[in-house]
Amino acid sequence: MTAGLLEIKDLRVTYGSGASAVPAVRGVDLSVGSGQKLGLAGESGCGKSTLALALLRLLPTTAKLSGEILLDGKDILTMKWGALRAVRWAGASIVFQGAMHSLNAVHRIGDQIAEPVVLHQHATPAAARRRAVALLEQVGLPASRADAYPHELSGGQRQRVMIAMALACDPLLIVADEPTTALDVMIQAQILRLIEQLVADKGISLLMISHDLGVLSDTCDRLAVMYAGRIVEEGPAKAVYDTAEHPYGRALSAAFPRIGDMASRRAPRGLPGDPPDPSALPTGCTFHPRCSVALDACAVDDQVLRDAGPGRSAACVHVGAERAERAVRPAPEPRS
Repeated sequence: MTAGLLEIKDLRVTYGSGASAVPAVRGVDLSVGSGQKLGLAGESGCGKSTLALALLRLLPTTAKLSGEILLDGKDILTMKWGALRAVRWAGASIVFQGAMHSLNAVHRIGDQIAEPVVLHQHATPAAARRRAVALLEQVGLPASRADAYPHELSGGQRQRVMIAMALACDPLLIVADEPTTALDVMIQAQILRLIEQLVADKGISLLMISHDLGVLSDTCDRLAVMYAGRIVEEGPAKAVYDTAEHPYGRALSAAFPRIGDMASRRAPRGLPGDPPDPSALPTGCTFHPRCSVALDACAVDDQVLRDAGPGRSAACVHVGAERAERAVRPAPEPRS
């Protein structure tokens, strides 16, 4: 596999130090190719947003980072502040989940979209204003909305403004962190289709973060499942959603009712318990206290990603055992 536009290698993020150190991200390896759409799934508390913020070093100073984050071959973690400032917006940009909290309440949205164009592309205020209007129209908002304040827009409109801001400096990569969480189902569908269309039209790479495997499988090419700060499964999005190899991936997929499946609508399945506290992780496989198919060894032996089929990997003891069993199982006798 050729190197991707974004290469994350053994990324570790720890809050605090010494005895009070809290490992939020624990050795993550991920790759996003040019023009590729990668989904990152997991419950709240699994480290998804910490990883997203780490990509552009937006974490607080209490966070300690190690590993490599290569964007177009350049390591974000070793960049000086001047180079990092140039990468933000132009190299990669982020769409946050809380648009109202991310927009400045006392500035008109046209001015907020135009600001990074002036700062990073050295455009004149008039040219930046024209760019802002064009971006608003591109995300489905009329030019007149450029003079509106954030509180004058609906939730869906504000999220469209955030997408327009993310596109302002023609980035190579967009990181969308739960971009539709606060929206109703109809607006959510519109925003997802908008993101998908814009990424396809502009050839931008996308890292989309969500707890909803269904949303990610419809939007992304590949899907990675994160639990307790680690990737526990990765593969083609449809395959992971339909036939997850890791028990956690299967639980996430089963938690959402599916159209046409009356059994799942009448009795949607959930997953009891919560992800572990990062400051008190269980021994062995961190998922074993919630796993219905855990073995005694799972409480002792940690699991690493292993081959789970073409283009797939999963960190579960059953993956290797099931594949080995299939390999030695005799072929069925031909029918007479």
